[in-house]
Amino acid sequence: MTNKNSLPSDPRQGAVFMTEMLKRLQLIWMLFKDNRVSFLAKAVLPLSLLYLISPVDFLPAAVFPFVGGLDDVGVVLLGMALFLKLSPQDVVHYYEDQLEYGDLHDSESIDTEYRIVDED
Repeated sequence: MTNKNSLPSDPRQGAVFMTEMLKRLQLIWMLFKDNRVSFLAKAVLPLSLLYLISPVDFLPAAVFPFVGGLDDVGVVLLGMALFLKLSPQDVVHYYEDQLEYGDLHDSESIDTEYRIVDED
């Protein structure tokens, strides 16, 4: 009988999750530095991080010891998702492609022509 609360049997799942999370953080940092992203969208991130240090808490850790920190994580994740939603989607896709395939504009392209030569 397997325990539903046990860790995943494949440790690579955790590595994939961490890799994707690091890519997401890189994407957010690249977008945050980009001038094409509005100030309003950029303001979402510091405001969500400000919630972490504010004395106001939806689920205080003193009252709810095991779930008290979940609201902090939830607000930060929600802030990240909202920031990505408010950012121009063409800029988001540009940086996603850059993270996935590398900087596409730094590579040299070669313009060539070819012809098929019949060996008979």
